[in-house]
Amino acid sequence: MSAARTPRIPVEERLFSLVLALLATETGLTKTEILSTVQGYRQRWSSGDNAALERQFERDKDDIRELGVPLETLEELGSSGNNQNLRYRIPRGAYELPVDIAFSSEETALLTLAAMVWREGTLSGESRRALLKLRSLGGTAPVPELAYAPRIRSRDAAFEPLRLALDRSVVVRFDYLKPGEDAPRERRVVPYALVQFQGRWMCSAIDPETGGRRTFLLSRIVSPVVATTRVIDRPDDATAEGSLADLEALWDSQTARVRVDPASDAETRLVKRRGTRRIDDGTLVVHFSDRHLLADELSSFGPEVEVVEPAAVRALVEERLATLVADHEAPAVRLPESDGAR
Repeated sequence: MSAARTPRIPVEERLFSLVLALLATETGLTKTEILSTVQGYRQRWSSGDNAALERQFERDKDDIRELGVPLETLEELGSSGNNQNLRYRIPRGAYELPVDIAFSSEETALLTLAAMVWREGTLSGESRRALLKLRSLGGTAPVPELAYAPRIRSRDAAFEPLRLALDRSVVVRFDYLKPGEDAPRERRVVPYALVQFQGRWMCSAIDPETGGRRTFLLSRIVSPVVATTRVIDRPDDATAEGSLADLEALWDSQTARVRVDPASDAETRLVKRRGTRRIDDGTLVVHFSDRHLLADELSSFGPEVEVVEPAAVRALVEERLATLVADHEAPAVRLPESDGAR
């Protein structure tokens, strides 16, 4: 019988447990004490070879220092040069909030919620630093609503490697399949923002050769994201806020006019779509940021929707509906010829 599978502990939970453990000790903890007792490490600890776990701890030390946590290394007297006897701690005085600042449980809950959204929306080191510090100092806020708060998650495989590249300002490469093209093309860019817009994750990035700015839909990345070692400083105005503002301006500037069947599912859904308005002739004006995504949405309503304009969106919807019809047409059945008299 195979050994029980080691449960996977999320990275943030492991780092959070490490910070709590190092805050709770005044004399510090040795590497062995940390790896054998702290959540996220102890599940993989063994009495034999722990080389891989030790490398993980070294990376985690770098990560929490990058997040602004004042991690100290203490050397015991008479043990100079022996890394196994080094002790680690986080001095509370250097990490706690000033004495004149305090948060109620409700305020902590709101700040935690804000940090969650900030973390998932902009994915910056600053947001993760804020969330880690709030959790370390305030613990779990006793507010029932916090347990039911919506959590934004991404299932796109490109999400995590892009987040890591964003934190390190490194150039990445990936294959991107643009709508209307038969084959993907390799892109080399440095990401500066990961944002969720209209329910989809987007990556805003800079071309390292031309300085041009591009926005990529994560679901159209069709290969693994490979991070290079090339580091590029991003301009000060390359921010998540600016990226969202650009997407919002694009969405606001592009509209399509559609005719819908009264009392249909299409009318119900499109009327409630943000920014939709009905004009004098009864048609609906809907906003969009990507005509291919809009065509996907409108074609899902079938005959309940007719695109009046623009022609480009109408053509895309007609193309999708024609493909749907072709895919469902029954092939002609050829009957075997009879051997009897004709």
